[in-house]
Amino acid sequence: MNTEGWLADTRISYDTVAESYADLVRNLLDEAPYERAALTLFADMVRASGGGPVADVGCGTGRITAYLHQRGVQAFGIDLSPAMIEVAQRDYPALRFEVGSMTDLGLDEASVAGLVAWYSLIHIPDDEVGPVLAHFRRVIRPGGPLLLGFHVGSETRLKTQGYGGHPMKVHVHRREPAQMETWLNQAGFAVEAQTILKSPESALGAILFARRQP
Repeated sequence: MNTEGWLADTRISYDTVAESYADLVRNLLDEAPYERAALTLFADMVRASGGGPVADVGCGTGRITAYLHQRGVQAFGIDLSPAMIEVAQRDYPALRFEVGSMTDLGLDEASVAGLVAWYSLIHIPDDEVGPVLAHFRRVIRPGGPLLLGFHVGSETRLKTQGYGGHPMKVHVHRREPAQMETWLNQAGFAVEAQTILKSPESALGAILFARRQP
């Protein structure tokens, strides 16, 4: 799959649905106690390791960034979609948001204390996951935590409509936790915990904690 093609499709799709997306997911964590617990644990882990900036990569309209900030983490958000970032800056003006791609993270080596990719790897093709995780490892400090949320399964579908009925053109990739763990190990992470659950965040989702190895 051509990288520029699927990236452009993803960017345009989320630019189109940004406002509707924000309205639909803004309070989703209120109905997701296990996800809240996972994010709170991640924040505790960051603080226990000395704190520092945390990247929410694929932040969308900023709800996860804001949740982490509320729990004492210096979180900032990065997203491919300029329209998503505009909404995030409007809704959470005190926080830092910037346009960027996880396929080419514009962050310095070992510059973040931890990183979250909350259901944002779902549009990355299989052959790009390894390079993306290598970017994650590059920017996380040695020993820093990584938190992933993703849809569980083995199929890929083309999403042509969503978030208020607006047209989209994005591939949604579901992954088995064992496959994700293999990719993480290959990228220099050690998986510490994982859970599979059903919630408003995902009909069948996985939450996975990993740590960057030295």
